[in-house]
Amino acid sequence: MAKLALLSVSDKDGIVDFAAQLTKRGFKVISTGGTLKAIQDGGVEATAVEDITGFPEMLDGRVKTLHPRVHAGILAKRDNPDHMAQLADNHIDPIDLICVNLYPFKETIQKDGVSDEEAIENIDIGGPSMLRAAAKNYHDVTVITDKADYNDFLDKFDDGSADESYRRGLAAKVFRQTAAYDALIAKYLTTEEFPEKLTMTFEKVEDMRYGENSHQKAAYYKDPIPEPYSLANAEQLHGKALSYNNTRDADAALRIIADFTDKPTVVALKHMNPCGIGVSDSLLSAWQLTFDADPISIFGGIIALNRKVDLATAEKMHALFLEIIIAPDYDDDAYAVLAKKKNLRILKLNFAPMKKQRQDSVSLMGGLLLQDSDTTHETYDQFKVVSKAQPTEAQLKALQFGQTVVKHVKSNAIVVTSDHQTLGVGAGQMNRIDSVKIAVDKAKDKPDFADAILASDAFFPMDDSVEFAAQNGIKAIVEPGGSIKDKDSIAKADEYGIALVFSGVRHFKH
Repeated sequence: MAKLALLSVSDKDGIVDFAAQLTKRGFKVISTGGTLKAIQDGGVEATAVEDITGFPEMLDGRVKTLHPRVHAGILAKRDNPDHMAQLADNHIDPIDLICVNLYPFKETIQKDGVSDEEAIENIDIGGPSMLRAAAKNYHDVTVITDKADYNDFLDKFDDGSADESYRRGLAAKVFRQTAAYDALIAKYLTTEEFPEKLTMTFEKVEDMRYGENSHQKAAYYKDPIPEPYSLANAEQLHGKALSYNNTRDADAALRIIADFTDKPTVVALKHMNPCGIGVSDSLLSAWQLTFDADPISIFGGIIALNRKVDLATAEKMHALFLEIIIAPDYDDDAYAVLAKKKNLRILKLNFAPMKKQRQDSVSLMGGLLLQDSDTTHETYDQFKVVSKAQPTEAQLKALQFGQTVVKHVKSNAIVVTSDHQTLGVGAGQMNRIDSVKIAVDKAKDKPDFADAILASDAFFPMDDSVEFAAQNGIKAIVEPGGSIKDKDSIAKADEYGIALVFSGVRHFKH
């Protein structure tokens, strides 16, 4: 008896030739709907599934293969005499190969203006049922869901290596596919922010040379439907492949610059922390402010710019060793200058649909943490002045700038800034006073330090940070407040005559 192959695919690419090759190898092809028509129109003999089931397709095609003559033929264990006797008693032939790919749900929900009705109609039911049945019975049945496997199967069939181990690999691929498919549907239908079961799926972009260190393996995965404004949608125009650390840093740079849209802005980043941010009326001036903020740390850095890169700015960047430059676009002559460095990664990303990440996840041993992204953006009219000294209008603008920057710095985070430039950054210290000392020390020799303010991502646990800042020339500070010792910090600010304001919002970033 000829082996049976059931083919039912949404993506018809290559299916006619695959059916023809199966026929040459002794398979009898059965098929459904549009797949059947494509195969027959291609001159390949095929039998309709309804001729096997004795039951017509129903409900506008919603029911085609959901029938015992299909699923018993797939699920019967060939080495189980009782199973085979039941097939014989019911005149059911075993099905040896299933080739199915699913309704294009992902493509459907990405269409502009798609309705719920159209999305729901593109939830495949029969396809996953057949795939899962065949994958469960991989001891006896070959299951193919990826057209990239058509020729590979044929080659292995010919040389005899399409064995149980090979079929197991195909079965695992099926369960990954159906799990991802169901996860995407669940995400589309779910309205809860934190549902009782979290189903996530990602698609592999590439294997990386290594992870954080050369002895660690790594791969890059992206959301099946990534946000338009994300590294996953960036186009790499030039340079070698991004490393694991490059990828994380570039993502961090994009998160930071998303908070600066009104004026030309340049962000320089190292090890997930900004080492310089400059805002000005021109990109070149913003670049110079960013460079001047920390001309040492910017070496080997990641640069994000929120305006099209011009020649003058490109020439400045070309003079340095940089890992990545990412911007909305590049003038032709600017790109030509930057591309002279063969290893420099030059990325282009549309900043227009800028939408901040809604949730962030962190992996744990044995679990996952999920939280709302920190998209809160305070303005100075929301600040509460708690000191006797009142901040000037210029200081309030600088305090707002510093507050915007500090939430992107690893805790304990302290930044010293003007209203348009970072002057000193203290990041990731185990106590707050050390971060204060680092930030002030980096800032105190800068030309704009006389007008500098200090911003803290969390409250001061004691008054030493305020005292050190005041003794070293800081005239205004913004912090969330909320410490049981707030009164000590306020008293210290009053002692030195500096302005202290509470933002009311903590911005820890671990």
